[in-house]
Amino acid sequence: MKNNTTLLVTCCTVFLAQLGMSIYLPALPEIAHGLAAEASQVSWGLAVYLIGMALPMLFWGSLAQHIGRKPVLLAALGVFGLGNLALPLGSTLESFLVLRLLQGVGASGISVMARVLIRDSFSGDLLAKAFSWLSISFVVALGIGQYLGSIIQVALGWPAIFYLLGGVSLTMAVVVARITFAPRFEENARLTTWPSYWQILRHRDFLLPALAGGLGYGVIIAFNTAAPLILQGPFNWSPVEYGLLGWPISAAYFLGALGVNSLVLRTGRHWLMKIGVGLVLAGSAVMLLGSVAGTSIALLFWLPYCFAVFGQSLNYPISLSLANDGAPVGGAYAMALSGFIHQLMAAAIGAIASLIATAQAWPLSLLCTLLALGAMICVMRARLNARP
Repeated sequence: MKNNTTLLVTCCTVFLAQLGMSIYLPALPEIAHGLAAEASQVSWGLAVYLIGMALPMLFWGSLAQHIGRKPVLLAALGVFGLGNLALPLGSTLESFLVLRLLQGVGASGISVMARVLIRDSFSGDLLAKAFSWLSISFVVALGIGQYLGSIIQVALGWPAIFYLLGGVSLTMAVVVARITFAPRFEENARLTTWPSYWQILRHRDFLLPALAGGLGYGVIIAFNTAAPLILQGPFNWSPVEYGLLGWPISAAYFLGALGVNSLVLRTGRHWLMKIGVGLVLAGSAVMLLGSVAGTSIALLFWLPYCFAVFGQSLNYPISLSLANDGAPVGGAYAMALSGFIHQLMAAAIGAIASLIATAQAWPLSLLCTLLALGAMICVMRARLNARP
């Protein structure tokens, strides 16, 4: 019963953290107009958010190991909530980006603690299955976030997006304060923070699955960064039309996460992970072919991306569980380090996507294809490494 409560709470908190990534995207052109800035400059808000998520992850993990999971989760929810409430009060691009960074710092702690709490409660294939529920939360936020953001923007204006997210975050903190979580595991508790992280990072069985998950995640980050400018530019989509795209994307990720949930105990993790990364590569390659052909049909741009999203939803929870099982040091360290690697990669990929963002789709499609190819290489090497 306590494990089920932990799973529910972590899914809700991950949902909030991921909303911070996607809920404002349909309003990006309106935000740019309100800040008297270029849309391409405001698109840096996603990369800055990801930087904020990446940089303090090791700190959050160390803090959780020393003072406990619950106080750290409460602090992270507080930072995230206040950052959202403060953001609409700024009137410049600089204030927008600074507060997006603060939001990311709070989301960082939420993300780390969700993984650590799941890791405290499950192990092995059951850990992959539990992580698939986090993936479902991620994708529901991805789809509902875009659609909800577009509706709030049209009805109340873009500042209401952040006010709503901040208020819900602080309410969630009140709920978490009343919950008692399962006792944590304390493997290698005597090891100090930085030697622990260094020992894990050097371990091949941890690093390869973590890199595979991060590169696949980068495909989603790159698309979220550049796609609004493409679809609301040359394809002339409205914010609501772009928001509706979240539904097929959500359906793809949801089906993949359900696939992990129902199949991983029967098929094993390595096989399912290989299939997932293969789909990411195939979807990205079709996007690239359609973009190079110069087609004006938007379906040939976003539909292959949905197949890539389906593949990543297979890949990501398995990569997290394999990385955790392959780590030589337990506790909160492995989960914090994998999160740090993923968010650092996502921040770098988001920055690259912002720099190459144009009205043409082929630079984004090429970036996604290269990322997927890198993930496939990692998976193949990890599979070979796993053989007796």
